[in-house]
Amino acid sequence: DGGYGFLHGVGLVWHEGKLYASFAHNKNPENTTGEEARWRVSEDGGRTWSAVFDMDKGTPEVAVSHGSFLSHRGKLWAFLGAFSGERKNVHTRAYVLDEKRQVWQPRGVIVRDGFWPMQEPLRLSNGNWLLAGFDVGNGEPASVAISQGGDFTKWEHVVIPRDPALKTMWGESTVIVEGNQVLNIARYGGEALALVSRSRDGGRTWTPMRPSNLPMATSKPYAGTLSTRQRYLVCTTTADTKGQRAPLTIAVSRPGQALFSKVFRIRNAEHSSGESHAGARLAYPYAVEHEGYLYVGYSNSGGRRGNNNSADLAVLPLDSLRAN
Repeated sequence: DGGYGFLHGVGLVWHEGKLYASFAHNKNPENTTGEEARWRVSEDGGRTWSAVFDMDKGTPEVAVSHGSFLSHRGKLWAFLGAFSGERKNVHTRAYVLDEKRQVWQPRGVIVRDGFWPMQEPLRLSNGNWLLAGFDVGNGEPASVAISQGGDFTKWEHVVIPRDPALKTMWGESTVIVEGNQVLNIARYGGEALALVSRSRDGGRTWTPMRPSNLPMATSKPYAGTLSTRQRYLVCTTTADTKGQRAPLTIAVSRPGQALFSKVFRIRNAEHSSGESHAGARLAYPYAVEHEGYLYVGYSNSGGRRGNNNSADLAVLPLDSLRAN
């Protein structure tokens, strides 16, 4: 619609009984001037959606792109990556939804130095919140931001070190939080393996980022913990992935356990519903749990190039993800 081609970076959140979705739109190529943050809302669990609205159209100097949501204490927050030129001066901006006017109110730049958020803030046991992402520039390392308590306008930026043997990466990252212990899972630039790092002090210090033994496409991952106490990871996790972004899968652990023990296929590139194409790339997932279901949003290239994607939604019953 309206001349937009590029679409990427679906974000999802349930807030006050409604399902919100955001994404980046651009009439030009991705990550160039003209990128806009846009959103829609569903009042029937994702079956039907509103028109597309603007979150922030940016300016001729600054483009605003995709990011993450947080519903907290009656307010709906958004944290969006922004940049100038072609991914220069990358930073993160915060917004709060004015629900009466259905307008997003800016709360300013909250993290600088290249940080781009990839997941919603997760609460640590010390009362701070942790926002996972990565840094654009300086080797594209995985990184996080840590809030000052419940103030979502003040964050400390922490870059995760990497093993000296790790030469290249594109560190879009996601985290699993248990108390103040954090597992970071990041995208590798060189091989179809998940990179991992651990923190035991709420994200302030980290083990060096290293390749794991888990196959994972070179794409943005999304992880979390279900109410069933199962850890999960959405990406493309197959033994022979070789970087292909299909099928879209979810790896899960047994309840209360740390290791992923089973992988389910969410969908193939060719599928009976949604956009189907043998060459479709299913990528950049985002997930949110609600009333017994896991809602997974993702980009579907439909065989096109340049991330001129559709946005898809898969709704998974938690009962279907049992690994015991």
